[in-house]
This record gives sequence, C-alpha cells and structure tokens, in this order.
Amino acid sequence: MIALDNIHKSYVTGNNSLHVLKGIGLEIKGGEFVSIMGPSGSGKSTLLNILGMLDNYDEGSYYLAGNLIRNMSEKRAAQLRNELVGFVFQSFNLISFKNALENVALPLYYKGVSRKKRNLMAMEYLERLGLKEWAGHMPNELSGGQKQRVAIARALISKPKVILADEPTGALDSHTSYEVMELLREINREGITLIIVTHEHDIAAMTSKIIRLKDGMIHEIIHNGNLQEFRYRYTKQLETV
Repeated sequence: MIALDNIHKSYVTGNNSLHVLKGIGLEIKGGEFVSIMGPSGSGKSTLLNILGMLDNYDEGSYYLAGNLIRNMSEKRAAQLRNELVGFVFQSFNLISFKNALENVALPLYYKGVSRKKRNLMAMEYLERLGLKEWAGHMPNELSGGQKQRVAIARALISKPKVILADEPTGALDSHTSYEVMELLREINREGITLIIVTHEHDIAAMTSKIIRLKDGMIHEIIHNGNLQEFRYRYTKQLETV
C-alpha cells in the first residue's frame, strides 16, 4: 500500500536550512494499523504530511497504492487524496457553521455527489458511529468524543484505502480515547490501512506496529509480536517517574 525509499525533507528559512527527514525507508502493507511516535521535532508530522500529499519531499520516492507521488500538481494530488486518503485531526477540523450531517457529507460534495445521496450516506455513517440523533447539531453542541466520531465518519464516507490520523486522541480524556481507538480498530479490521501519529504510549500499544522516529530517522520498528515487551518497558518507565 505504502512504500517510502530514502525520503529526505528540508525546510529553508532565510539563510537557515532544517533537515527534518533524513533518509526514511518504510513499507506499510494494506490493512496494517501503524502508529508513529517520537519526540518533538523528530519528523512525525512532516512524515504524515508527505504520506497525505499535503507536502512534497526533496529526495527519494513515495508510492501510494502503486502511484508514484512526486512533484504532482495540486489538482492531481487533491484527486488522489479524495480517492485514497481520509484524514482525522486532533482538533477535529469540523466546519463550525455546518451541522454534523453536513460536515460528514462534505467530501462527497467535492466528488459531485447529489445533495440527497450524500446526505443519505452521511446519515448512514453517523448512525454506524452512534450519532444519528446528533445529525442536526452544530459542532459547538457536541462533546470532544462526539466531534472525533463525526470527523472519523467524514474520513470514512469517501471509502478511502488509508486513514491518516494526527494525534486523534490528543484532545480527549482517557476513557474517550480508548473508545475512539476501539472504533479505529474496528475500522482497521474491515481492511482499511490506518496510520496514526501519537505521543501516548498506551495508545500506540493498541496498534499492530509502532514506528519510532528520532532526529529525522527511523530509530526502531516494533511489530505486533513485540508489543507486550513495549507495554512492559513503558510500565517500567512510569514506575521510575
């Protein structure tokens, strides 16, 4: 599904250049549930932006579902995003003057789907996520967990191959975070590839593979079979705090 080879990315500000990603090589198979971790400045968000075609890379190659993602026009990148990728953000990114139904239906508007059909589909997804009764409510009338469920429904409605989530539980309490993660796991079991950026060890431990970045490079990859060890190490770290 995703193949990265020797990805480099730098940002230039005035006379200064910041080398953020330093030769990332990575393969993520279809249907995997992957978390990306690392300290601030390690390149997590930059990597996610490149995966979502929101930013370009300087060197290397990136293939998404067999498509080489390189120096695309914004029109072509937008087309592929609409076909292949769904996004979930920490801040939900709901449109404040549209209700839950309208927010969920929005991606279908850009696909040219009729209002009647997209509203019917949006209601189906809201019902699936337990929010049918909240379809007419505005974002400021929803709890954090409800907002994130609306955002997930919006990501799902275009039937993406990959969902990218940037700190999807960062603005939620622990109980709601686990509810959202269980929902994401259900979605993943349907075959959708899920990639999340998180700084929360317990959230990362709920995924099938953890990619740890450090100084713009992959420091460690922990696979499902080793997650028990990861949870143990995290627990021991807490005991020393």
